[in-house]
Amino acid sequence: MIAELTEQIRSGRLARGEQLPGENQIAEKYQVSRGTVRSALSELQRQELIATRSGVGSFVAFDGVTLDQTVGWATALADSGFDVSTELLSIERTADAELTERFGLAEFVAIRRLRRDRAVGPVSVETSLIPAFGELSELPERGLLDDSITATLLSAGLIAGAGDQRIGTHPLSAEMAALLERTEGELFLQAVRTSVSAEGELVEQVTSLLDPDRFQFHLTFGRP
Repeated sequence: MIAELTEQIRSGRLARGEQLPGENQIAEKYQVSRGTVRSALSELQRQELIATRSGVGSFVAFDGVTLDQTVGWATALADSGFDVSTELLSIERTADAELTERFGLAEFVAIRRLRRDRAVGPVSVETSLIPAFGELSELPERGLLDDSITATLLSAGLIAGAGDQRIGTHPLSAEMAALLERTEGELFLQAVRTSVSAEGELVEQVTSLLDPDRFQFHLTFGRP
């Protein structure tokens, strides 16, 4: 059973994001007990082939896919074969005391987007803060170039040359829980990525709330 499910996942016959049949269905198909099914699912989860959400079921995991973040989350996920849509929630001018102190900028444009896997629902909310100068200050009225933050930043001459990223967990606020169709206070992964130009000027700070059942961060060190 494990070997067959593993082969189906690795071959793509069970697509990334696809929900597996319920325990009863799997037990009936393979003529095994539900305890055996649970053990098999635990092993598949240990191998990072599936992710299990309590009360919902098991899904073929995103884990192990390298995403090219230079083209943006939605494009990278789509290019990797995932059926992900992006909903633009808002574009508005805002202030941020921490970024003002760090980069000396007075105003920013905040762009909030919701990522939705059509198979399972919302999987992340992303808030991007970019400098509000020149043509970028007009984004609330004009909108994004080609519906892309990356393209918009490039057109304004902002190219990331370095940066840092902080990763932790964060309880969902009532607003975020409603957007993500989850429970207020539920812990989500929070990734804060700050990108700067070669000259050290702010390009973008992205704060992403990510479903921990769907996303995983993989860090490597040393020589292979």
